[in-house]
Amino acid sequence: MRGRDNRDISKKLVGGELVGEDLILATMPVVPKYEVDEVLGVVYGSSTRTRGLGGRFVSGIQSLTGGKGTAYAEEIRKAREEALEDLKNEARKLGANGVLSIDFEMTEILEGFIVITAYGTAVKLKK
Repeated sequence: MRGRDNRDISKKLVGGELVGEDLILATMPVVPKYEVDEVLGVVYGSSTRTRGLGGRFVSGIQSLTGGKGTAYAEEIRKAREEALEDLKNEARKLGANGVLSIDFEMTEILEGFIVITAYGTAVKLKK
């Protein structure tokens, strides 16, 4: 997002389009008022994160008391944002102005490491 805080991303979503972005990102295979001019291929981005010793300690306490696991949820949020940023960079390299059918997968590797992958179809859209 070129120096902007990624947490503001939801505030810029207007009618299925990220306003102010150089890329249109959608979980749908189509975007209203646009048509696919060219399919450039599959793009993906990934992020691997760990909670670290402090985060694992806090998560352990939270698991004993019940409720929302905020320490783990925060790492997942950060990893998802990093993966999406990587996906956008790969799409830009192909000359895309949009990525459609975006989806996320999460896997835990080793103990405490999470891998989040974002993938979608890079396209050139036209109005």
